Amino acid sequence: MVSLLGRLAPLALRLRGSKRMFTDPQRTLDRIAYLTEHPQDFTPPNSLDREVRITRREFDGWTVYDVSPLDEAGIAASTPKNRAVYLHGGCYCFEITAFHWKLIAQLVRDSGTTITVPIMPLAPHGTASVVVDKVATLTQSLIADVGAAHVSVLGDSSGGGLALATAMAVRDRHPEPLRSINLMAPWLDVRGTDPMLQKIAPSDPWLAVPGTKAAGALYRAELEETDWRVSPLFGDFTGLGPITVISGTRDIVYADALRMIPAARAAGVQVNTIVGEGMIHVYPLLPLRESAPARDAMARAIS
Repeated sequence: MVSLLGRLAPLALRLRGSKRMFTDPQRTLDRIAYLTEHPQDFTPPNSLDREVRITRREFDGWTVYDVSPLDEAGIAASTPKNRAVYLHGGCYCFEITAFHWKLIAQLVRDSGTTITVPIMPLAPHGTASVVVDKVATLTQSLIADVGAAHVSVLGDSSGGGLALATAMAVRDRHPEPLRSINLMAPWLDVRGTDPMLQKIAPSDPWLAVPGTKAAGALYRAELEETDWRVSPLFGDFTGLGPITVISGTRDIVYADALRMIPAARAAGVQVNTIVGEGMIHVYPLLPLRESAPARDAMARAIS
């Protein structure tokens, strides 16, 4: 049975008019254009300093944050062996939010893992051919420190698609599989042509195909829609590490998860699935009762 907050969340999104922007591609593009001229703040909330240690550095021109656990005395713990890269969602066009930072901090506390958060350039400036390559290089730098068996990737929504593409790119460069690949409501096919989308769309209070497709076109730029760097559903799953995929049923990208799971298993990949019945897009980012099992699963996978 869906919790009270779980039932209120879709209503709040509808009252807020969140879906209106995505039903009209021009509204989506206008919003992206506005945010390109007026960038959103990406810095972690100051309140997290009491929960985790956050350090900022530069990596090949990108701002990168490393979020590490504190010990019981509130002092930075010794460098954890396990590392992870978190890739935030937002249709590749919208910035990381406080909800992402709070989830990252909780995962760090619960798993004892240091999570690296790159602030990727957003589309139309950040495009798939550049972003996937550089995130893979960042992930490789962690592998060089602790080994692939101690490195995971995580991502939500478009960040989930990027996480899977990153895992494929790293696999092509490094034979040892990553510790885990964690995909929350992953957007894996930017074409928006799956018939299942039309079945789910009426119950999704947030996303719609016209707007997401417009945003995806900015991100893919010169690449084809079926290029694995853009739509990793069409990539090669062979040799990937274990995948945890989390999705709500009131979310149009649930259709992508339903297609990915058998494809990954057919390639011999271990897949753990968590389905949030009646849940909206990226529901583990929200303080819902239903979010706890998903967050716990991610913490276990990276630790």
